[in-house]
Amino acid sequence: MELLVFVCALSLVYFLFMIWKWVDAERDGVCYILDYQCHKPTDDRMLDTETCGEIIKRSKNLGLHEYKFLLKAIVSSGIGEQTYAPRIMLSGEQDKPTLLDGILEMDEVFEDSIGKLLCRSGITPMEIDVLVINVAMLSTVPSLAARIINRYKMRDDIKVFNLTAMGCSASVISIDIVRNLFKTYRNLFALVVTSESLGPNWYSGNQRSMILPNCLFRSGGCAILLTNKRAMKHRAMFKLKCLVRTHHGARDESYNCCMQKEDDQGNLGIYLGKTLPKAATRALVHNLREIAPKILPARELLRFMVMLIVQKMRRSSSNIKSTGGTKAAVNFKTCVDHFCIHTGGKAVIDGIGMSLNLSEYDLEPVRMTLHRFGNTSASSLWYVLGYMEAKKRLKRGDYVLMLSLGAGFKCNSCLWEVMKDLRDGNVWKDCIDGYPPESLANPFMEKYSWINQEHDASTFKFPDQ
Repeated sequence: MELLVFVCALSLVYFLFMIWKWVDAERDGVCYILDYQCHKPTDDRMLDTETCGEIIKRSKNLGLHEYKFLLKAIVSSGIGEQTYAPRIMLSGEQDKPTLLDGILEMDEVFEDSIGKLLCRSGITPMEIDVLVINVAMLSTVPSLAARIINRYKMRDDIKVFNLTAMGCSASVISIDIVRNLFKTYRNLFALVVTSESLGPNWYSGNQRSMILPNCLFRSGGCAILLTNKRAMKHRAMFKLKCLVRTHHGARDESYNCCMQKEDDQGNLGIYLGKTLPKAATRALVHNLREIAPKILPARELLRFMVMLIVQKMRRSSSNIKSTGGTKAAVNFKTCVDHFCIHTGGKAVIDGIGMSLNLSEYDLEPVRMTLHRFGNTSASSLWYVLGYMEAKKRLKRGDYVLMLSLGAGFKCNSCLWEVMKDLRDGNVWKDCIDGYPPESLANPFMEKYSWINQEHDASTFKFPDQ
């Protein structure tokens, strides 16, 4: 009898211990976004298609065919007339950049985004416990993170992470670093800064696989303030529910499809290989396969499994190999209300939209972000999120799925829960009423219509612009 009582008591203690452990893990594992601020460069850095054409013409290494290729890419890219470029490109000095050019470019992002974020949130620099910064194309000594610490006079014991070469998916990686720290340390404030250095990384050669990034990337950046303090829950904008990272660097095809390298003449640039679309699709499918069971409701998973079984039975009974047609697809809209997709380009947006069976309403935020701000690399997700907020789409209890792709090759995703109705304009507040415009067609399409015509390179002269 005594043994039975002892066993029951031990079981009860173990049960209570497991409950306490679960509650403790839940308490320490939360990750909230308190606020975020996107960077809007000054109007003197605004870049339209005509200016793009002038910048391209300055390059001495480009021939007629390369010039036509780049102009065609610009006018059909979905990028509008109000994006921003580094000062060095507008001044015509992109072929001879200095380290200071890159640093000053980043200083503008830091001053604008971090300054506004801390001022609005009421959090002082001395309260920041963790700083994570990701700028893929610029590495300095001291680091850019150290530059922020010096500028804002942060604490001596701040935990610092300075990420480089992580590409367009780096902001989700930064969030993952913060999330893991939050599991170990309690009551922290974390500042994530994401941007890209374009000024010192202009490609001066003429290889088609390397000149495209010159035209498609634009200036931008964002600062995000996060915490795991339960007491700050009432102020939080978003709560992280799930995060999945996929890295296909072990595959040679994926590793080599997007990389920084020198061309045959020694010009440094970003190489985009023909296998990039295939590598991106593979990484995306793999990532979605991983995150789906973590976020989808049981009924959707069951429906998907039943559809797969039925399709296999039909194929086996008819003894016909599958050659296409309708495939069983997961419906992410059963658990996701908004899709925040990286602005990698029109083709990337169309591809992801088709893969997830998204409507034009779902894709509107990313298309409008590409049009207004261009591809701002890792920070682009936050401009897309800002569009949703400015359009008052984000309501309490909604779920937002972020999807980003980057060199390596990587695909990273995360799911956020909206903690309250959001309606601030962020970086969109002065232009949101004009979106979506009646047409996204480039106004210079007629002016540059000659790019589709055949010309003799030996006698051709550039049309006046």
